[in-house]
Amino acid sequence: MSIAEARALVRNNRQALVQWANTKITIGGGAPVRIQSMTNTDTVDVIGTAIQVKELAIAGSEMVRITVNTPEAAKAVPHIREQLDRMGIEVPLVGDFHYNGHTLLTEFPECAQTLSKYRINPGNVGKGDKRDRQFGQMIEAAMRWNKPVRIGVNWGSLDQELLASLMDENSLRADPWSAKQVMYEALITSAIESAKRAEDMGMDGNQIILSCKVSGVQDLISVYRELARRCDYPLHLGLTEAGMGTKGTVASSTALGILLQEGIGDTIRVSLTPQPGEARTQEVVIASEILQSLGIRMFVPSVTACPGCGRTTSTTFQELAKQIDDFLRLQMPVWRRQYPGVENLKVAVMGCIVNGPGESKHADIGISLPGNGEAPAAPVFIDGEKKLTLRGAGIAQEFQTLVENYIEQRFGASDTRTLASATAQD
Repeated sequence: MSIAEARALVRNNRQALVQWANTKITIGGGAPVRIQSMTNTDTVDVIGTAIQVKELAIAGSEMVRITVNTPEAAKAVPHIREQLDRMGIEVPLVGDFHYNGHTLLTEFPECAQTLSKYRINPGNVGKGDKRDRQFGQMIEAAMRWNKPVRIGVNWGSLDQELLASLMDENSLRADPWSAKQVMYEALITSAIESAKRAEDMGMDGNQIILSCKVSGVQDLISVYRELARRCDYPLHLGLTEAGMGTKGTVASSTALGILLQEGIGDTIRVSLTPQPGEARTQEVVIASEILQSLGIRMFVPSVTACPGCGRTTSTTFQELAKQIDDFLRLQMPVWRRQYPGVENLKVAVMGCIVNGPGESKHADIGISLPGNGEAPAAPVFIDGEKKLTLRGAGIAQEFQTLVENYIEQRFGASDTRTLASATAQD
């Protein structure tokens, strides 16, 4: 059974619609797993926020969340949307609300109308008598403006009254749960009961998405397995506060990969702490790589490259592999429109004769660079056949040109184009 077939058996039946301009993006059901991210700019900085949203959208984020925490931020939202529209960026904006969301959505209707979706944290909507009233105000705003919501529970800001109540219930059990099991139950109960409360108020269940974020891999897997078993709302996956660098990347990839393989999850975010000097877009790149490596979605051509060993004589193959990978990613915003299907391209850049020719044959187009003691020649394989051999100092640029020509021939509008270099003789 393929992963697509396995996912079809357990995917949610409901769909939430996020609508902007004249386009609809569908979440849940048979829709693709969507990638989202969040800005780390001050939302009051309209230009800076709009630029980062644009960067995230170009990198592949299909919706971008922005912080709406003050009246000034709420006032800025329509202007951010205007800037994005001027730049031709149609990505939906999601408002992230905590503590005062009920006030901001009520007092700034232009903000409420501009946003495509609201994120509500039931642990941060108020305490005691205020909680239900303030949560209700946010749901009323969503219904008034026909906006979907993500009810996003986080174990760092869990409803303490609910947790205390469940702890009391647990103490009366003949066989009490562990503290961690009670925590899991509090997360799931908070999400589902909040969703049901919204539906009781009249909100369409098809416009509700749930998330229960934790920062531990095994915790996330356990919580989402149970959440998926107990509800049919679309689910947003993300390891909260995943960390930076290798730790955050590996932890997010492990947790999300396992759940996605089981058919759980309709949108994902990789919540990386950027390393100094690292672009915010890195989290989007990792999210797309997770989906692509699982075969769930394809975003960019894949580049297969060997790690190098004592047989390889230089870093040439590493440099060429990076050059080709960077080039393909850079071109994708244009190629995605110009060459439909180009994201399925497979390129191989190998460093010696051991696995080089074989991997190159398996790719659509591949090159096997000479290793230690091998003849200074680089055979190029196209569609499984050796077509030519490159030599000399210009191998990198020549191979890049071959890749460009192959893409134009295979994915371009005309089927009469040929690879001029493919007829070259050894």
